[in-house]
Amino acid sequence: MELLSAASAIQRNPTQENAEQLSTEFDGLVSTKTNYEALNKRIKITKENRSELLLTLKYPEIPLHNNAAELGARSQVRKRDVSLHTMTQDGTKASDTFMTIVQTAKKLGVSVF
Repeated sequence: MELLSAASAIQRNPTQENAEQLSTEFDGLVSTKTNYEALNKRIKITKENRSELLLTLKYPEIPLHNNAAELGARSQVRKRDVSLHTMTQDGTKASDTFMTIVQTAKKLGVSVF
């Protein structure tokens, strides 16, 4: 969580010094070795994705997460679970299309009507 809040602070006030500090902390975290092989593999994969994960240090305007997109999809999945799905494939397509329109309107702050 510290890295995420540090990255968020860098986005608000980007400096080369802060970026270098966060990069060093990241390198320290991904150099950790544990007694759990599965965790070591996950750490190795994270280390291999270093350039993508630290891209926000170079371009502070990049969002740190894609929660907005995830939340948009989640509302459709919740509706589908509660409604016990649609009866036909066409009904599923229509429902998905309408939910996409509603979520887009909500994100843009306009009325769906």
